[in-house]
Amino acid sequence: MTKNRSQKQKKARQAAPAEQGSRSGRKPQDDIVRIFGIHAVASAVANPRRDLIRLHATANAQARLVDEIRKIGGDPARLDGLVETASPKDIDALARDAVHQGALLVTRNLPALDISDIYDSKLVVILDQVTDPHNVGAIIRSSVALGAEALIMTGRHSPEESGILAKTASGGLDLISMVSVPNLARALDDLADNGFDVLGFDSEESEPFETIIAKQDASRPLALVFGSEGKGMRRLTREKCTALARLDMPGPIKSLNVSNAVAMTLYAVKLMRDGLLK
Repeated sequence: MTKNRSQKQKKARQAAPAEQGSRSGRKPQDDIVRIFGIHAVASAVANPRRDLIRLHATANAQARLVDEIRKIGGDPARLDGLVETASPKDIDALARDAVHQGALLVTRNLPALDISDIYDSKLVVILDQVTDPHNVGAIIRSSVALGAEALIMTGRHSPEESGILAKTASGGLDLISMVSVPNLARALDDLADNGFDVLGFDSEESEPFETIIAKQDASRPLALVFGSEGKGMRRLTREKCTALARLDMPGPIKSLNVSNAVAMTLYAVKLMRDGLLK
């Protein structure tokens, strides 16, 4: 796919009327999600792409939310007419006893993005069937903290947007461009066609990550691909990467949880791009 073609497709999508259903054809009510926790709720409110429905919050949490929303550049007025003061016990029932910090937001899922929407990104994280919402939430948090602009997941065998995912991401869910693709191999081809170096992480037939990243042109956009918790990257995913890297561990445990591997890798990329890693 060329850049000209992707730009035309993007303009056509922007000109089309917004759909009321979800990207997978589900009914509108199926797109409703409950987000809880001060940081996650504040980021959702501050995100103009969010369709807000109702905020259940204690009086103390409401005051904290207003401060947090302003701190991250959002407009607390978006909550006008949507706030329902509730007791911690009431919110316990709505949040199914999850840690909610006195705030629970009922909202619709974020509108779907297309892969062409992120072609201008410089650093993208890609997950090949990572299924645990806690892992994905932690990866989103690290990605936002360390400068990744987008995250791509597979349409199947990936967690749906949820309160647990949003809470673990600590507000990051609304601060990063999230793309779900039906065919990851094709998406990797699209990224490569649009100038990305696609670096996959695999323990076999790969070079040390520090060797590869030292040779990478920092001016080129970079996509980092990580496999699932158990099986790693699928065969076709590996074949579509422009290079394969491994993280060599000096200690007796030779592997990391995928969320830890993503965080460590992103930090190393930051050091390299800041000229601190040779």
